[in-house]
Amino acid sequence: MASLQEQLLKAGLADEKKAKSIRNEKRKQRKQQPKGAVQVNETEERARQARLEKAERDRQLNLERQKEAEKRAIQAQIRQLVETNKLNRSRAETSYQFVHDKKIKKIFVDDTMVDQLSRGRLAVVFVNGEYEVVAEGVARKIMERDELAVIVLHDRGQDDKGDDDPYAGYEIPDDLMW
Repeated sequence: MASLQEQLLKAGLADEKKAKSIRNEKRKQRKQQPKGAVQVNETEERARQARLEKAERDRQLNLERQKEAEKRAIQAQIRQLVETNKLNRSRAETSYQFVHDKKIKKIFVDDTMVDQLSRGRLAVVFVNGEYEVVAEGVARKIMERDELAVIVLHDRGQDDKGDDDPYAGYEIPDDLMW
């Protein structure tokens, strides 16, 4: 079987002079390349670069997906903590007001819960669009996961009165509401 060059010459589509110049040019290219060097094909280089870019994009996308999955897992943990530890407010008759997102919100609790909320023994959390009352320990666990979920948690150090309190001898009336 003859080479393509020979076939083109026989068919008259190429002449001997042109074929000789092409052979010389190929030989010069081979001579100019150092030994052991591989001729870099541009398409192979572009394909390799495209594979690297695609791998980087895929890695970034996977990181974003992992972060979203982690957020969802944390939110699920918070929901579970609130559902298992929320306090019953069925016999609530007193309103407790607090600020959330620069707006005054109100929930109904009983009188003992109002006292415990103000002393920092109970906390108000915002989960699934609802406000719930939970114990301080549960609120601290929720704060470890997401600080924005805990709306009201007063410092317990505030109700510790020191010896230098000038109003220590005065009792606060039980019916005083702020």
